[in-house]
Amino acid sequence: MSIRPIAILTIFCLSWLAESDESGKETCMNTVQSQTEPRTRTRAKAKIIVQNSEANPYDQTVSPALVEIRLSETFTGDIDGESPVRALQVLRDDRSCLVSVQRFHGKLGGRQGTFVIQGSETVENGKIKATWFVIPGSGTSDLSGLRAEGGFEGDLGKGSDGWLDYWFE
Repeated sequence: MSIRPIAILTIFCLSWLAESDESGKETCMNTVQSQTEPRTRTRAKAKIIVQNSEANPYDQTVSPALVEIRLSETFTGDIDGESPVRALQVLRDDRSCLVSVQRFHGKLGGRQGTFVIQGSETVENGKIKATWFVIPGSGTSDLSGLRAEGGFEGDLGKGSDGWLDYWFE
């Protein structure tokens, strides 16, 4: 898939998310959630630290600029491991919006494996806030059948406090 369709999809999703946040409507991420309520959820918390990052603008022909970001993160706490992240950012002067995908490698609540997280992030006034969900069917090993939703908040460059409310199907 070329960058242009990804950029168009990103802009569409971000604009839809912005409208949903303002009106209280359902967001993209909620449309892929399980149609049945989970029996029991467990909250896992972690400190998230960005180990390194690289930002590469790929379209600056008009404002806002579009940027691809590559990150490497570590998680410590109930979520313990590491994750490479790929994000697409709509960079504005007042606020930036991102969509991200990452594959976590490590332990969640003492269970070892991997899973994929899709996120939607907003950066404003030096703070980052995000919502996440685990892609259904992406859990491996002890994390097979994992379902989760959560997010993180923090100050840019100082680490974030993250959480996942998870269950197994």
